[in-house]
Amino acid sequence: MGSLSKDEKSLELKIFIFITVFLAPLLSVLLVSGLGFAIWFSQILTGPPGAG
Repeated sequence: MGSLSKDEKSLELKIFIFITVFLAPLLSVLLVSGLGFAIWFSQILTGPPGAG
């Protein structure tokens, strides 16, 4: 377990920024829209809640 060099720390910071600025928001938008689509599609097939 050696200490990280300056280049490795710079790369680690860039990866961290990429994950927090791009990846996490993108994944949460995809997750929420996917869930919304699944609910919308299930209501097309089964009707709205309480309609049965």
